[in-house]
Amino acid sequence: MTETQPIVRQVSSRVVYSNAWMTVREDAIEHPDGSAGLYGYVVKPDFVLIVPQEGDGFHLVEEYRYPIGRRSWSFPQGSAEADTREDEARRELAEETGLRAARLRHLGRLDNAHGITDQGLHVYLATGLTPGHIDREHTEQDMRQRWVPRPELERMILTGSITDSASIAAYSLLLLHERG
Repeated sequence: MTETQPIVRQVSSRVVYSNAWMTVREDAIEHPDGSAGLYGYVVKPDFVLIVPQEGDGFHLVEEYRYPIGRRSWSFPQGSAEADTREDEARRELAEETGLRAARLRHLGRLDNAHGITDQGLHVYLATGLTPGHIDREHTEQDMRQRWVPRPELERMILTGSITDSASIAAYSLLLLHERG
C-alpha cells in the first residue's frame, strides 16, 4: 500500500533560481525523528512523450542535448499543461516528425527523476500515422528523424545508443500494455 501522508515535514521553502522553464527550490525539512534537513529540487511542468508506432517499428528523433554534451535518440516529447496534454502530444509529434496520428492512446503517467524533480511524463501511443509538414522550433534545428524496426530499437537500448530514460521507460510501458 502506498503511503499518502508525507513523512517528511516541510518547515520552509525558498526559490533559489527561476527562469521560464524551471524553478529550483530549497526546502528546510524535518524528518520523522524530528531531525532537520535540507532538500533541493527542480520544479518543472509535466511533459508528454509520444511513441509513434508504424508497422513493427517506431519513429525516433535525435538531437544535441546540451546537459549531456552529445546527440541523443529518443521518442518525440515536449512540455504540456494538464488540460492540453493530448493536444500537445499531437502537436509535438507533428512538429518534430511531421507525422499526424489517427489514434492517440494514453499509456500512463510516470515520474521523471523523482529524487530531483516533481516533473511527470505522460506517455501516448500514436498509431495510424500519416506524413505531413515538419515545423520544428528554432531550438530543434539540428533534429533528425528516422524509423527503426522494433529489433533495432531494442538493440539501440541495449548498446547504449538510446539512453533517454523517459523513452526507455515509455517503451517498457508499451510492452506491458501489449502483454495485456
